[in-house]
Order: sequence, then structure tokens, then C-alpha cells
Amino acid sequence: MKQKLIIIGDGETAQLACEYFTHDSELTVAGFAVEERYRKTEGLCGLPVVPLESVEKRFAPEDYAAFVAISYTQLNRVRTRLFEHMQSRGYALASYVSSRAFVWRTASIGKNCFVLENNVVQHGVRIEDNVFLWSGNHIGHQTVIRRNTYIASHVVISGFCEIGASCFVGVNAAFNDKIKVGEDGIIGSGAVVVRDTEPGRVYVGNPAKALGKSSFDTFGVDQ
Repeated sequence: MKQKLIIIGDGETAQLACEYFTHDSELTVAGFAVEERYRKTEGLCGLPVVPLESVEKRFAPEDYAAFVAISYTQLNRVRTRLFEHMQSRGYALASYVSSRAFVWRTASIGKNCFVLENNVVQHGVRIEDNVFLWSGNHIGHQTVIRRNTYIASHVVISGFCEIGASCFVGVNAAFNDKIKVGEDGIIGSGAVVVRDTEPGRVYVGNPAKALGKSSFDTFGVDQ
């Protein structure tokens, strides 16, 4: 992995990523890049903010890795689009795994992942590309978290589960063993999931029940 990093985004998540990469990784953050229509400033955290459309002129992919620091905007669609965009431009995508997370040796973590402090990632867990794990989650053994998913804090996922692609899981949700969550699903805060869920649905409650269809517009449009 290259030793210099460009962060994509300039919001709260991007500033947090800058803090974590700077003080808890071997990468040096060199600046930020944002799509021109969303760019609000030319500087952030003492570093330049450049238009994404011309990012190669300032931060060439031969010299810089990238990290797309967008949260769950539009049910992860914005982060996914920018992740794919940066890959197509030839950038290596860095992941951040906190030094205060526990990741067992047989677990695997993909590209552009963000694993914060106090996560427990057990034996045989597979975390695919572009997955965000906020602080304090338990990911049980042999579980798979599919690409582009966002898991908020203090979620308990038991063993042999499968969380589908592009899902959002709210704080304090819990999953029994061997649960399969359909892609594009939204699991509400505090939900207790005791059976498999259908794709593209919102689940809330204890036990969790389908509330309606999930929407790409649920979580706004900012970067």
C-alpha cells in the first residue's frame, strides 16, 4: 500500500477518517477530494480540498492511495459510486482497522473498509469491500458481511450470519445465529432479528418485523 492517502469527502466522516488515519495508521493524509458541485471549501484540517474531477492532477494514483469517507448516504449508494469511480481511475483503496479492534487471524477485510475501536471480528469472518463498522460491534464467527454495507455501533451479529450487500444496520440491533439479511435492507435501531429478512425491506422491533420497503433516498444526499 502506498504511504500517502487522499480522502474522498469533506463531511463529518471524512474528518473522522483523517483523524484516525493520521494517528492510528502508517498512512499520511495529504488532502481531500470532493465532487465540484459539493465542494464547500478549499481547505480542511489544514489540508487542501480539490475537485474530484481533476484529482489526478494533484494526487496521482501512482503515488497516492484513496479512501472514500462517505457514510450511509442514499443507502450507501454515494459511497459505492465513488468507490467504483476511484477504482476505475487506478487508485488503490485503503482500509482503516483500529489498533483497538480485535480481529482474529482467520478473518478477512476487503478494500475501503472502516473498522473502528472495540469491534470484535471473530474466526472466519469475511468482510467484503466498502463496509463500515462503527464502534463496539460483535461480528460472530464465520459470518459474512457483503459489500457496501454500513453497521452502526453496538450491533451483535451471531455466528454463521450473512448480511446482504448495501444494507444499513442501526445501533444496538441483534441477530440470532445463521440469519440471512437480504440486500438493500434497513434494520432499525434495537431490532432483534430472529429469522431471515427479505431484500429491500425495513425491519424494526423485537422480534423484528417488516415495516415497509427501503428507499435509496432515506438518508439524504450530502457528501
